[in-house]
Order: sequence, then C-alpha cells, then structure tokens
Amino acid sequence: MTDQRPTHVQEQAREHAEQVSRAMADKRSDASGIRGWVADRAADWELKEPDEELMHRQKFFWNPLIDHWFRMEMDGWENVPDAPVLLIGIHSGAPFVWDAWTVGVQWWRHFGPDRPLHGTAHDLLMAIPLIGRYFRSMGVLPAAPDAIATALAHGRDVALWPGGEVDSLRPWHERDKANLAGRTGFVRMAIRAGVPIVPIATVGGGDAMPVLIRGDRLSRTLRLDKILRLKVFPLAVSLPWGIAPAALPQFPLPAKIRTRLMPAIEVDPHPERADDEDYVRSVYREVEASIQSGMDALARKRTLPLFG
Repeated sequence: MTDQRPTHVQEQAREHAEQVSRAMADKRSDASGIRGWVADRAADWELKEPDEELMHRQKFFWNPLIDHWFRMEMDGWENVPDAPVLLIGIHSGAPFVWDAWTVGVQWWRHFGPDRPLHGTAHDLLMAIPLIGRYFRSMGVLPAAPDAIATALAHGRDVALWPGGEVDSLRPWHERDKANLAGRTGFVRMAIRAGVPIVPIATVGGGDAMPVLIRGDRLSRTLRLDKILRLKVFPLAVSLPWGIAPAALPQFPLPAKIRTRLMPAIEVDPHPERADDEDYVRSVYREVEASIQSGMDALARKRTLPLFG
C-alpha cells in the first residue's frame, strides 16, 4: 500500500496528527469518574493492522452470516481511490451495527492484507475489556480525532460513522434516511490529512434490529448523555428478547443488506480550508447527499419491508 499524497501534504498530515494527539492527551487527563475511566481505556490504542490469523479463523462465522443470513450485496469498488481515504457512512443496530462490520469484512475479502481498513468505534465500546480487545485485534480504533488523524497521516484507510449513536439508533421508520448528525469534524480531518472522502450508502441494517423508540428523554433522565456520551437509550425488536433495550446482546433478524461505495469526493487540502465554515458545511452536505442518493437507489431494490 503506497501513500499517493504529495510529500508536503503527508508532512502536513503528520504535524497535525501530533498536535491533535497532544491536545487529546490533555483533554483525557482532565476527565474524572466513569468518564475518565472510559477515556483512559479508549486511549489505549495502537496503529496495528487487523490480526490476519484471527480474520481467517472467524471467516467461518462471518462468511455464512454475510452470504446467507444477510445475503449481502456490495458494489462500487471502482470508486475507491488509492490509499489513504476516509470512508464515511451510516450504520444501524445499536452497539452491534452489523452493516458496519460487514463493510469491514467485505473490505478484507476484497483487498486482503495488502490494504487494511481501520474501522472506528465509540469510546465506551473500546473501553469494555473483552469487547475492546476484540475490536483492537480487528484493527478498530476509537472514534477520536487523534486516532483517526494518526491513521490517515500514516497512509491508512479509515472508516468513520460520524452520526454515532444518533445515526445507529434512528427509528425504523427513518431507516432509509442518511443521518450524519450535523457533525462536520470528519470534513476537517479529511482536509488536514489531504485525503478524499468515500461515502458509503447502505440499507437493510435498520431491518436487522428495528428500533422502536430512540429514548432521548430517558437518556437525559439517567444522565447517560453526561456520563457516557450516550444521547439516546432506545428500545428495539431483537432476538431472542422481542422488545427490549437495544444494548442487550442480540442476534440480528435476517435482513438483506445492500451497500454501495459512492464516488470519491476530493477536498481542498490547504489547512485554512478547515477553518472555512462555509466550505466545510458544503462538503458535509455533499457527502450526506451522496449517501442519501445511494440509499435511495438501494432501497428501491427492496421487495419485502423487513427481509429485503
């Protein structure tokens, strides 16, 4: 995997990554209580490629799940430029986000170890001992500016879902709506790293575990928004629980997942563009519109309301 960016852009990206890492270290040192524990645990990451042996061992789980349970279709590989790129998508299914994991596994199927992809996950998931260890072995990084900036600066491809829990827990009736939650930080990351953005459109993930209510008010009542940065506490339909909190361990319904890598969006790599709010918002809208366009096209292929 060769970094195709001009040398000055690569140097700019590395300088920025170092600045962000120092700033994030100071911010984490100020956190206390549960939030401080989560921050400390999530900060324990390394820029390591996915464990190839583990990927091969678990393909006997993922292959049947992708090919037969989700009957996944994924196209648009011709739209992926040379590394590094920042992939931006939407995802569904509470902390399990099957449509995000399936993208990662399909990427590994397509490119193999020659072009590893770093997914990203919420700090809370990265902090849980067993889950966090598994995520790290898969090459997953915390969805934090320092981790993402460092990966891009070193020429790695990164997949990010900016909508976070607001996106992954959107109600079932909004399952075909792109929601990046108004978070524009990914655009600034792409500018400062000098990398193109590849939007990811996907449908079907919201059918794998239909969310009934988001639980915004319940999250505020329980102060989860302050303690764990969780703005919602949803109820969903899942196996084997029926209707239950979406955070419970569950097995997905056999929804059909369709995913498309959309044409890359180039950004102006001049650093001052990252501070140009009008430019940042325009790129954000372009990315969200591209995802929505792809979702609309994929949703038109659906023949059944739940099973695709």
